[in-house]
Amino acid sequence: MAIQKITPFLWYATEAEEAARFYATIFPDSRVTKVSAMQAESPSGPPGSVKVVDFLLFGQQFVAMSAGRMDPFNHAISLVVNCDTQKELDRYWDGLLQGGGQPEACGWLKDRYGVSWQIVPTVIWRLMSDPDTAKARRAAEAMMKMIKFDIAALEAAHAGTAG
Repeated sequence: MAIQKITPFLWYATEAEEAARFYATIFPDSRVTKVSAMQAESPSGPPGSVKVVDFLLFGQQFVAMSAGRMDPFNHAISLVVNCDTQKELDRYWDGLLQGGGQPEACGWLKDRYGVSWQIVPTVIWRLMSDPDTAKARRAAEAMMKMIKFDIAALEAAHAGTAG
């Protein structure tokens, strides 16, 4: 497999392999491809204590590492999942919340490992960039009130038919 030019790299305290396997159960065309224990002494521990996990999500390469506590995940970076249907959005939202994830505002959530995700309907970009600024504003205002996105409610707000 060719190496991507840019690959997301996630640093976990201890659960990189567990997290990668969890994500692979949620998204299609996803799997752990390799787990390697670093055989050298490192600031994170003795030989074999640091693990590097290569995995695919939707066919895109990711790398995760279990190497002890460093900086916690935060909102400064998130993974955006663009969804075409409410069923797809619900599937990924519910899947990533399993086992202790926390829903947040405007389609954001933190999974049980602390990684921030945005589960977003693809239609949102069209609705919020409509040249009719009244329609775009109504869609944006509806979005700002949501936790998990409701595509029908966003479209109704955009159209001015929300009740």
